Amino acid sequence: MIGKLQTNKVKKAVMIFDYIHSLDNEKLALKISQIQKELNKKCKIFIQVNIGNEDQKSGILVNDLKTFYNYCSADLSLDIIGLMCLPPASPNPEKYFQLLQKLSKDVNLNNLSMGMSADYKYAIENGSTFLRLGTAVLGERDIN
Repeated sequence: MIGKLQTNKVKKAVMIFDYIHSLDNEKLALKISQIQKELNKKCKIFIQVNIGNEDQKSGILVNDLKTFYNYCSADLSLDIIGLMCLPPASPNPEKYFQLLQKLSKDVNLNNLSMGMSADYKYAIENGSTFLRLGTAVLGERDIN
């Protein structure tokens, strides 16, 4: 599952999906842990990092990542396999991808969910293992 996950939708998400790319807060982590135990199913999870420290975006702040990762993996037994980010709109997203790659090494994770249709080449060059290419595959959105 890619995109914001609300706690009231966790049960359905865990039932349907094998991957969750948007774990962005403690309340959601706890709920996922509870539902996984209830359903006896483990999802592979990416922690969403607010890589640009942007107020309008969700995600774990860079300075809080290690603590949050330890809480999720040790205390809640979540299967954290990687990090995910949505970098700030920028002509040069590469510095954010490089930072996420460094952060993933710091917590010993191998997977990176970063890169969208406009910046996927930079993401691949910086170790992305999962891309989000909706526009490239499906075309521009029709907002009317």
